[in-house]
Amino acid sequence: MKPLHTLKLVRAVALSAVLVSSISAFSPSVLAAESSSSASTHKQYLNDHFNVHLSSNLTKGDFINAVNSILKLKSSQSASKFTDVPKDSPYYQAAQALAEKGILTGTTLQGDAPLTELQAVFIALKAAGLKELAYTYKEDKVQTALDKVHIDYKSNASLNLQGAQELAAAIDTNLLPSDSFASFQLNAPADSRFAEELLGKVLSFQGLDKNYIGTTTDADIFAKVNQAWKTEDLITASELRAVFDDALKKNLVTGYNLKDARFDANFDKKLSLTYGHSDITHAIQLIGLLRSENIHAKVQLEPKTSAFIYLKEWGEPTQSDDYQVVQIENGNFIAYAKEYDIEFEFDNAEQKDQFQQVILQYAKKNSEDQSGLIYSSWWQPLYYSLTEIKDYQVIANNKISKGHYYAQSFSLSDKAAAVAEGIKKINPSLTVDSYKFWVNAPFYHYLLGDFK
Repeated sequence: MKPLHTLKLVRAVALSAVLVSSISAFSPSVLAAESSSSASTHKQYLNDHFNVHLSSNLTKGDFINAVNSILKLKSSQSASKFTDVPKDSPYYQAAQALAEKGILTGTTLQGDAPLTELQAVFIALKAAGLKELAYTYKEDKVQTALDKVHIDYKSNASLNLQGAQELAAAIDTNLLPSDSFASFQLNAPADSRFAEELLGKVLSFQGLDKNYIGTTTDADIFAKVNQAWKTEDLITASELRAVFDDALKKNLVTGYNLKDARFDANFDKKLSLTYGHSDITHAIQLIGLLRSENIHAKVQLEPKTSAFIYLKEWGEPTQSDDYQVVQIENGNFIAYAKEYDIEFEFDNAEQKDQFQQVILQYAKKNSEDQSGLIYSSWWQPLYYSLTEIKDYQVIANNKISKGHYYAQSFSLSDKAAAVAEGIKKINPSLTVDSYKFWVNAPFYHYLLGDFK
């Protein structure tokens, strides 16, 4: 294959594979898509992602329901495991499922009784997957841990050895947060704040919490971002790719991207933005820019593969591990390029708003030879919010999922229904999730055909 002299042109025109949808015959052929938390943070996260809302007067049954809302366990047995939990009980399904996993034991539940701090720790420890660790504890190791909460195991009638082991392991693993040590009481009622802290720890141990590699202020954040990029490969997701490749051939969309939900940040939507690009040096400098502007945020690098039409008149494409092409029937190619989305969760809404000012000043190209910009700045940068934000424009995402992979393509809002309908015709078994989100104005103008 001869060298690809036009690759820079492709990326300039296509915004380096930031991907958008269109059903217009006049659209361009090439567009590319491109913990330690406070109790209030846990509360918001539990509300947003698991629909968990805890009252101030917690019962044991309330906590059991909350744990199962997180773990999403199902019972495979019909016979009740608890003599005091009838099938019409609001705790029945959760109690059955948790009992089958060994998180609950015994033959009575007492679900309507107030939840004690000790009961909450017992349930949380097993839900976090730590019980085998707990049962390795010898009595001297148990007592060393319990000294931190001022409990003498041998003289305490409320604890047998197994219970003491579970509490000790909760202390040593920080499942029971260290800031609770001074106030912890075995039989004290657990309030919602205490329960939310424990549930937050369960999320962390089970890998269900926010997912990020660091913060903009971490000393090693640049190394972590580079390492994440180096270990990223092109995403195949064959079934999803086949559907959207067909959509590309039919001019239903002009580009799409593939992502892996296992890398999703799960950030607070009200405080987060997603920024798409293809060059890792740009990401490094962007984080440095935010640091220099005193903007603090959590950071997650999400792998992304962008696909778009590469025209045959641009010459024979050069392939690499990060850039592959497949020739289609009309002689053109579908190109697949390694890119990324970098997700930021800001400390507050004011810093989220400030992000746009920084980008427009230091990361948006306005002329060919413009100086004073970070490396590889685009004419039309892409960043967006899943919640409404001032001076951003509404567009639509059209998304299909299979397992932990998903494919998506952006469109103007008035095109979303037609895109979804077209995708369903290609594969009726797939569900298209079309939803609105808010994108920066320069990229919105790009969708309208303004490439600079």
